[in-house]
Amino acid sequence: MAEATCLDAMGFPCDQTGAGALSARPERKAQVANDNLASAALADNDALRQDALLMRRAADGDARACRALTERWLNPVHAQARRMLGDLHEAEDVAQEAFMRLWKQAARWRPEARVGTWLHTVVSNLCVDRLRKRRESALEDLPEPVDPAQNPLAERQRAELGAAIEAAMAQLPPRQKAAVVLVHHQGFSGREAAAALGVSEEAVESLLARGRRALRKSLARHRDELLGEG
Repeated sequence: MAEATCLDAMGFPCDQTGAGALSARPERKAQVANDNLASAALADNDALRQDALLMRRAADGDARACRALTERWLNPVHAQARRMLGDLHEAEDVAQEAFMRLWKQAARWRPEARVGTWLHTVVSNLCVDRLRKRRESALEDLPEPVDPAQNPLAERQRAELGAAIEAAMAQLPPRQKAAVVLVHHQGFSGREAAAALGVSEEAVESLLARGRRALRKSLARHRDELLGEG
């Protein structure tokens, strides 16, 4: 029976003569990393072309193209709105409005434009508008407190911590909240968040810094729980 070959995380043979040292040459691994980056770039370009084609078909009244775009982008768009607004039904309204605006743009769509970035920008603006209008009553959408008589202590503490985080987020000014949601919850880069918010990358960094300071201050008494020490 042939002896099993030890492979590292990237699929290269391990060096059996040392303590787990890898035998693959650094330049070979660098080439693999570059190939992976190239593949990711190609996939991104393919997605851009597919979205442009679907938008062109949507402009011609193709319902299947509209459905395909909705299936591709509805979940991330709804998640962004839900994070920013803290309300499921409002998030659904915002997502619906964003797609209605997208269909109106179909006939004028530029092939080089990114559907995802465009939708996230619209959602961000719609959410900021709603947050400004309800700023004085931002705590109304917090989840109802858990009944301690029906739940164990640990679950109640988790619910209280979640409510505290929601409350702290609700108290942030709309633009700071938008930046925090885009970067920390949606995984946007600084450049992507800047494009979605219509500001510079430096402005995004400033919004994030102020938002983080405000959250740390609001959640100071929950520090041990947030660090997993509670």
